[in-house]
Amino acid sequence: MVDARKVLLVDDEPDIVDIIQYQLEKEGFQVYTASDGRAGLDLAKKVVPDLVILDVMMPEMDGMETCSEIRGTEGLENVMVAFLTARGEDYSQIAGFDYGADDYITKPVKPRVLLSRVKALLRRKENGNGAATEAKEGTLRIDRDRYVVVSPDGEIMLPKKEFELLTLLMSKPGNVFTRDIILSSVWGDDIIVGDRTIDVHIRKLREKLGSEYIKTVKGVGYKFVPLN
Repeated sequence: MVDARKVLLVDDEPDIVDIIQYQLEKEGFQVYTASDGRAGLDLAKKVVPDLVILDVMMPEMDGMETCSEIRGTEGLENVMVAFLTARGEDYSQIAGFDYGADDYITKPVKPRVLLSRVKALLRRKENGNGAATEAKEGTLRIDRDRYVVVSPDGEIMLPKKEFELLTLLMSKPGNVFTRDIILSSVWGDDIIVGDRTIDVHIRKLREKLGSEYIKTVKGVGYKFVPLN
């Protein structure tokens, strides 16, 4: 059975591109390639892929900037993005998620592991297609189609992971979400991130929305408290 889903691979190392393209095409994916961020962005606008795999360190425009541009381009807001890079430091992973990445894969990666991550990301995309386009709790409203949070002070644009974290917490107001549930729901079971990643995203949400909306339950996790 042919997998008609489209993957855009953006990397300036031809050997890596050839290997990954071969593995993905063998699995039936339709693969497009580009060697720098600028060309990758232009190609993404043309083909609208299901998933973009981005190297971080590239000429013309690096992966972080490319990801940010993808997230700000109409029609590409819901494209899954995974960084493929040799940089494995925690700060780099957090920065990648802040720019809107869905996953962070560190080189070198075995082809079988990469395929598993790609399929997991696309499953997450498919499972999210049935989600409600709007959610409202108290004075906050989430517009999933536009990736916008509407507050009493106006519209707030959030990076993708912050948006998904807030959407999760608002799905059951007053319910305590454990760290494990948050990691699994927002980052996926196949992605390894530390507790500090959650804390950073919670802190940034509080800075943008106000600290009164998200409460910490010590030793357990977090909950959303709607304000009327």
